[in-house]
Parts: sequence; structure tokens; C-alpha cells
Amino acid sequence: MPPAKNGLVCAIAYDGLCTFEFGIAVELFALPRPEIENWYRFATVAADDGPIAALGGFTIQVDAGLDLLQEASLIIVPGWRGADTPVPEALCKALRAAYDRGARIASICSGVFVLAAAGLLNGKSATTHWRYTDMLAQRYPEISVDPDVLFVEGDRVFTSAGSAAGLDLGLHIIRQDYGAQVAASVARRLVLPAQRDGGQRQFVPRPDPKPRTGSGLASLQDRIRASIDEDWPIERMASEAATSGRTLARRFHEEAGTTPLNWLKVERVSRAAELLENGSIPLSDVWEICGFGSAETFRREFRKMMGVPPIRYRERLGAPAA
Repeated sequence: MPPAKNGLVCAIAYDGLCTFEFGIAVELFALPRPEIENWYRFATVAADDGPIAALGGFTIQVDAGLDLLQEASLIIVPGWRGADTPVPEALCKALRAAYDRGARIASICSGVFVLAAAGLLNGKSATTHWRYTDMLAQRYPEISVDPDVLFVEGDRVFTSAGSAAGLDLGLHIIRQDYGAQVAASVARRLVLPAQRDGGQRQFVPRPDPKPRTGSGLASLQDRIRASIDEDWPIERMASEAATSGRTLARRFHEEAGTTPLNWLKVERVSRAAELLENGSIPLSDVWEICGFGSAETFRREFRKMMGVPPIRYRERLGAPAA
């Protein structure tokens, strides 16, 4: 069905309920907003019998069962009790029936595995928390998994990245249903930006350098890191490693899984991110310290890899935009 004001939003509750993700659904769609005409109606729907145990040591009693999904305009799956935990067929069947009737279906974080199990993502794009993207892609090859974005929408099915990205997705849905001004008003009450820049790449931990043995590549990488502000063309790298450019490229491919110049680019962006997180070095100096050659190159490469401009990255982490 098309988005409708005063539509019924149903959030799925299950034993082992992800409390924060469920709270996102409640805060966005169940909180009374008398200043907005014809706001959503909200109901919690139990996927399991009996009291529902939620993370945090409390239980909730849910009166509505899966039959209510047939009246829903929007259904939200707020996480799931485990990526490896089977999804009850009764829940899958109810979600498919609601979708076939025209309802919109949305998942937050690991809730994507419920939508995948129900077959609602076959042939579609989807996302989830960066910890689960590889698992989702391997388990459901018919899904096009985008690991970088905060949320994905396609053919009345919505998926969000990690838990807090459920807020971004919910605001997106509100924007569709009530317009940008209302969505901005809801965001202000949540003390959030109406739209966040970039995707979840900016929050993925950078891997620690892997120890290298036997090839001499480790010592070269250490020398480059120690003078990363300098120019490091392939010829210099090969000379420092006492080898040819072709052999150096082969070693990087075998041990680092990339080319020497791509490795260098990642190292420079990683070093820049560390400096931006620290917050004590002026933004105008970071590109030179990291050897980017120009401020323009720095901004372009940082945004390409991290998903946001350097200044936004620093602001997101609460550091001063010096």
C-alpha cells in the first residue's frame, strides 16, 4: 500500500528482544506527537508465545499476535536474537502475506536476517551492521549487500545498518510519509541531524597492521609509515626493498592483497583519521603530515574511503573542527 498518514506501524517483539532497536521503533512511531496531524498508530506484535524476555533483564507482555500484521502499513523488525538463530516459519509466512498485501517491511541491524529468511530480499539490495555484511552475502547470495550505507530502500523493503542507523531509516520513512519539515522536527526532538552524511564505513574499526615475515615487506612498510609525509613512488619503494618494481608488486599482492600504491593510500587515510580523532592538529595541516600532496587530494581520497569529508569525520567524533 502507498505510505499513508495515520497508518498502523507494527513492531515485532520476540524472545531475546533487542531492546535498543525496539526502543527506536517506539520512539519514532509510537510516541504521541499532538503537534502533527494524523500521526501513526502503533502496536507491538509478538512473534513468540508467552512473555517476551528483552535484553536488560525485563519481560514484556504483548497482546497482539501475528494476525495484526495484515492491518499494518509498516512492519518493523528491530534486530533478531542471533544471526545464526532460525526464524520461525510462522513469522516468515506472516511477513510475506503482509508484503504481498502491500505493507512496507523494515529491519534494523540484524533484523535483516528475518527479512532474508522470509525471502523478501531476493533480488534486492540490502544492508546490515558491518559485522554481519559478509555473513549475509555468503548466506544469501541472491541479495546484493551494500556494506557502506546507513540504509537501503527498494520495492517497499527497507534495511538499516547498525543499531543507531535505525534512527536514520526511521526518519527517512517519516520524511516520505509526512515531508521533510516534519522529519526535521522529529529529529530535533531526538537531538539528531535530520540526515547524516556518509555511510557506516566511517565507523568500521581500522584493522591493525598484520605482521609480515620472510619477505622484508614489513620493514619497508614500517619505513614508509615513519615517513609517510614524503613522496613514495613505486621506484623508491622497490629501491628501499632492494628489489624490482614487479617483484614488489607481487609481494604486496601475496601478503597485503593489494597494490603498493593502494596500500599506501589506505595507510595515509588511516593516519589522517587518527589525527582527526585526536583533534589537536589543525585540519589544514593534516593533509601535509600524511603526504597527500594537496588539500584537494586529501579531501577526495578521505571521502572516497571513509564516506564523509574530513571535517565531517572530525565533527562526528566530537573533536573541534580546527
